[in-house]
Amino acid sequence: MLKLSKKTEYALMAAKYMALKNHSGYSTAKEISEKYQIPYPLVAKVLQNLVKCEIAFSAKGTNGGFSLAKKAEKISLIDIIKAVETNFKIVDCMQANSSSADCEHYSCCKIKDPLAEVQKKIDKVFTETTIAHIL
Repeated sequence: MLKLSKKTEYALMAAKYMALKNHSGYSTAKEISEKYQIPYPLVAKVLQNLVKCEIAFSAKGTNGGFSLAKKAEKISLIDIIKAVETNFKIVDCMQANSSSADCEHYSCCKIKDPLAEVQKKIDKVFTETTIAHIL
């Protein structure tokens, strides 16, 4: 079944937490981990991914931590997903590096094109939905 990974869930939770702080200071990975009862190492990793993709920024020091790089209304869910997932497609043949060699049914597949339309709709929803929508 189509399902977001735990990594994506944690990234969305971290982004939501930072958005709720509304740029009133930095959030630490420990703080987010404790608030949502999720493993600290995974929170730290997704926060690093968000920084790398310029969705969040980090500040070092005793009062440092993480904060969103832009307003929640400007960050789509697809931005978050792409920051932590290498591929987010509903079937393997739609992955960026996929070829006919990856699937023995590629040449005779009757569901590939209809599922590509479904994928477009899913992508559209995740693109149009922002962090502000999940606050």
